[in-house]
Formats: sequence, structure tokens, C-alpha cells
Amino acid sequence: MTDKPAQRTAPELFTWEFATDPYPAYAWLREHSPVHRTTLPSGVEAWLVTRYADAKQALADQRLSKNPAHHDEPAHAKGKTGIPGERKAELMTHLLNIDPPDHTRLRRLVSKAFTPRRVAEFAPRVQELTDQLIDGFAAEGEADLIHDFAFPLPIYAICDLLGVPREDQDDFRDWAGMMIRHGGGPRGGVARSVKKMRGYLAELIHRKRNDPGDDLISGLIRASDHGEHLTENEAAAMAFILLFAGFETTVNLIGNGTYALLTHPEQRERLQRSLAPGADEPGLLETGIEELLRYDGPVELATWRFATEPLTVGGQDIAAGDPVLVVLAAADRDPARFDEPDTLDLSRRDNQHLGYGHGIHYCLGAPLARLEGQTALATLLTRLPDLRLAGDPADLRWRGGLIMRGLRTLPVEFTPHREGSDEAS
Repeated sequence: MTDKPAQRTAPELFTWEFATDPYPAYAWLREHSPVHRTTLPSGVEAWLVTRYADAKQALADQRLSKNPAHHDEPAHAKGKTGIPGERKAELMTHLLNIDPPDHTRLRRLVSKAFTPRRVAEFAPRVQELTDQLIDGFAAEGEADLIHDFAFPLPIYAICDLLGVPREDQDDFRDWAGMMIRHGGGPRGGVARSVKKMRGYLAELIHRKRNDPGDDLISGLIRASDHGEHLTENEAAAMAFILLFAGFETTVNLIGNGTYALLTHPEQRERLQRSLAPGADEPGLLETGIEELLRYDGPVELATWRFATEPLTVGGQDIAAGDPVLVVLAAADRDPARFDEPDTLDLSRRDNQHLGYGHGIHYCLGAPLARLEGQTALATLLTRLPDLRLAGDPADLRWRGGLIMRGLRTLPVEFTPHREGSDEAS
């Protein structure tokens, strides 16, 4: 048997086949074209940065602006970057779209409201939501873990944290569902959902101003620094991006993480054993979440950056105005940084992955996502110990899209049990 000849030309990107398993293509790019110019499905021409060292440099390079309004955006990119509808809805003034000094001021203000203590105090509610959702399908013996669990959990959690009344949360679930379903397709449906969400948030912020509570939106309104406050537009934009960025990343963390565990039974069994009292590896859940973020994380490409001046990344000259996309999924499998990067090892210690970014744009909501991911996976594996895939993994479909990586569905089977049984206690 002869060895298969090495691929000489760049692999085809952004096809459905690529979405199923992009890692071989990213390995080729890392080796042969680490800063690679490509035409995206939208028609936008952009640079893809795939090596870990280059990615880390680019994520922290302030010559790569997050704000397309601050320079001449290429004609082919006009209206095709960012979240559909956010410009028309006046939701651009959030942390993913601005640079210092505005970014510094906003992040400082938002950090006063979105504190580690607030996230830690929210842990019992996340556990309660997790158990309620599992109660909803535990007696059935089967479920779609995306629709029944991974999707509703972060939506209801972030709505509770923001202070969205319970009676309005199903509207948010509908709007968020539209964003996920159409994130890789027509932009019109997403834009309509963004517009509805913007209108609702403006009304909610107005109400909270007059009747504040102990919730995150009230905290954003109250937050001040040397007499500075968030404007109403800034508060709405921040609430929007915390919801938008905070739910889909966690949907994919839970979905991708569960799928990785179910297809790596020895790692899944290690994690289950570690959750028992007196376990040999009691910290495996914490290192395991970091490894799942590295191995097949929820964010495939970091959000848009634009060169404000000519610069060089990884030996490649990039012109002023060019869009640059840092491929986190490729960087986190770089063998120059990680030993055996294509191996899932839940006890991996040297794991400075880029799953939540790097530098001043490091994800503000990372502690909440970690809390939700750890709670969801630990509770699933404890309450449904024989959880298994229903059907052939080859039949699963991944959502088409540029930034996020996640499954459309995740059908599973398990021994059914009812609320109040020994298994559920």
C-alpha cells in the first residue's frame, strides 16, 4: 500500500463537508499557508490566521481594529461583517466593536456590574435550571440535547441574570432561535430578530431606570466611574451582546463538549468517575472544560478585525483596511504549542487555549460560560450515566456559519427515569 500523496493546493473551505470536520484543512493551512487570503461565502475577502503564535499576536495587536467605522472598509465587505442588523438597530457600541479608549471606558464600567461575585452567586440558579431541563426529558429515554437542553439553558440563565421577567423570556428564546437557525444563511431573519430585541431592551432599560432591581441591566444603569455612566444606547448594546455572545457560545460548549465525550468513551468514563465522592481525579471537571474548549470549542473564528495600517502577521504583508479573522480552532490545535493537539486529554495542564480570546477583548462572560458548561456536563453525566448517541455520528449536521461552531441537533438515548427517583436525587 502506497502513502497518499500530500495535498498540494489549498483545501476547499466553508463547505458542508468542511463544517463537519475543519481540522484537517486547518492543519494544511498552518503548514503551507498560515496567514491565508480567502473569499468567504459572503463574498468578503479576508485573511485567515491559523498558527497559535500568530493568532495570539493578532488578537492583541491594536493595529487590528474591531471597529469597521474607523477606517475605509473594503467595498466588498460593506454591510457583510458583524452581526446582521446591529448597525441599523444602533447596537454597535458594545465591546466587540470598539477600540481603546472607548473600549477601556466601557469595559471598566461593565466590569463593575458583571463581577465574578455576581456570577458565583448565580451558581444555584444555573443548577436549578439545569435540573429542571433534565426533568423535562429524563422520563422519555431520549432527547435532542441541543433543542431540549444546550439551547434553553443559557438563554434562560442570561435572561435571569439580565433581569428579563420570566413572562418575557420565551420571546427571547424565539429571537435567539432565529439567530442560531439563520446565522449561516439569509441575514434578514437575524436582522428582524435583532430589531425586535433592541426595541424590547430599550423599553426594559427605561423601566429599570425607574424601578431598578438586583439584576445585571440595573447594574449596568447604575455603573459609574469618575462620574461617567453608560448611555442608554451603550447599555442596550451591552445587554444585547451579553445575550447574543453569551448564549450561543454556551450552547456550543455544552453541545460540542457532550459530543466529544460521547465519542471518546474512555475520557467520558474518567470524568464520570471523577464526579463521585472520594474520586482519584477530583479536579478533572475544571481541567476538562478547558480541554473541551481547546479541542472543539464553541467559537471557530474570532470576530472581525480590520487593519488600520499596513502590517505584517506571520511573515505575510496585510494592507490597510483588509479584514483579518483569527482562526481559534486552528490555533488551538497547533502542534507547535500543544503536545498531541488532536488528542482529547481532560487532564491536560499546559492548556493556555484561545477559546475565549486573548488581550483586551478576552471574553468578559467566560466565567459564566465555564459555570454553565461545568454544571451542565456534570449534571448530565451524573443523572444520565448511560447517556449515549442515538444514531451514527456521520449523520449529525453542523450549523453553517463563520464565527461559531456547533451542532444542529444531538440526539441521545439513556435509561429513562422519573423525577424523584433514586437516579434523579
